[in-house]
Amino acid sequence: MDSKRHVLREIVAMSAFVIVLFASRSVFADHYTVPSGSMKPTVHIADRVVVNKVAYGLRVPWTKTWLTGPTMPRHGDVVVLASPENGMTLLKRIVAVAGDTVTVRAGTVVIAGRELHDTFGNLDHGPGFDFGPVQVPSGHVLVLGDNRGNSHDGRAFGFVTCEALLGRAAGVYWRDGSAAWVDL
Repeated sequence: MDSKRHVLREIVAMSAFVIVLFASRSVFADHYTVPSGSMKPTVHIADRVVVNKVAYGLRVPWTKTWLTGPTMPRHGDVVVLASPENGMTLLKRIVAVAGDTVTVRAGTVVIAGRELHDTFGNLDHGPGFDFGPVQVPSGHVLVLGDNRGNSHDGRAFGFVTCEALLGRAAGVYWRDGSAAWVDL
């Protein structure tokens, strides 16, 4: 009988450990493998990225319910988000936040009349299509790929709610088949 109790205790302990492990991944940090070149040259195809899932607030594990947040992200943050079109996970850069008046012309981002001259962009594949001028609504952001001419981004699917942000990409930890660290 004591042996059965010991085995049961071990099973309960291991199950609790596994639940805590997966809950931590759901709430605190995760990783993402980049499927496309929309963020080149900053992030390459097949790069593996560490995602800080509490950067904009804390969520209940396995849900979209916020315990704290969401807080507004900053210009330039590289984020992992759920696409407003189909829920697919995307990696993009925040170029405009709530209240900004934004225009994208020939791939150049203009916020409140100030050009960001390739601050967040690679125009090697062309500038992509134009967008705006339009004001970003409250609780939303505009995300673009750094590779403007080869990115399906906010110019196509519009603004993204802060609730759709799954976390801020902290850095690339795996590139070209080996360990690396590239801050994002």
